Amino acid sequence: MSYAVKEMFLTLQGEGVHAGRRAVFLRFAGCNLWSGREQDRASAVCRFCDTDFVGTDGDGGGRFADADGLADAALAFWGEGREGRYVVLTGGEPMLQIDDALVDALHARGFAIAVESNGTIAAHPGLDWICISPKAGSEVVQRSGNELKLVWPQPGQGHSLTDVEDMEGWVFDHLLVQPLDDPKAAENAQAAVDLVMDRPRWRLSLQSHKYLGLR
Repeated sequence: MSYAVKEMFLTLQGEGVHAGRRAVFLRFAGCNLWSGREQDRASAVCRFCDTDFVGTDGDGGGRFADADGLADAALAFWGEGREGRYVVLTGGEPMLQIDDALVDALHARGFAIAVESNGTIAAHPGLDWICISPKAGSEVVQRSGNELKLVWPQPGQGHSLTDVEDMEGWVFDHLLVQPLDDPKAAENAQAAVDLVMDRPRWRLSLQSHKYLGLR
């Protein structure tokens, strides 16, 4: 199988439980909830995505013919030293492309593998860290993992507090709420704080990479 990668780079994880951790970010092209084209945003299931995942023209991106070639590219971004190797598979929707061969190739090179997914496709069982960010209007099938990261509030109908209560019955180690980054950022941040104050099982997650000027 070949892999379409929008971009790949070395950075610090900016959000969630592993915020501040050194990581290779591997962003796959394509998503099943939005085409990535602005003309389709209004009719998409996910309308608030702030990421460019169209094509393979980003830094470190390209079409990789096989899993070994892609894993070698990730290793080249990490550089010397085996300790702490960590790769984050994101998108778009990474589960459209993650397969046995890629998981095995990354593990063979000493990487712990994290995924950031919308949860509409079951996660590969070989992944080491599963972060699910559910999108209102989609059917989440991956209801277990390490980290549930809810963007709050979401545009349009969004998720209700009843939805939040239902999510609390899913099997995740960590429940995180992250303010939606849009022109109402201050209001959204307060809404996220209010949710955490009212429901103490949840923790606040911030996109620290944006404050630090990281990718």
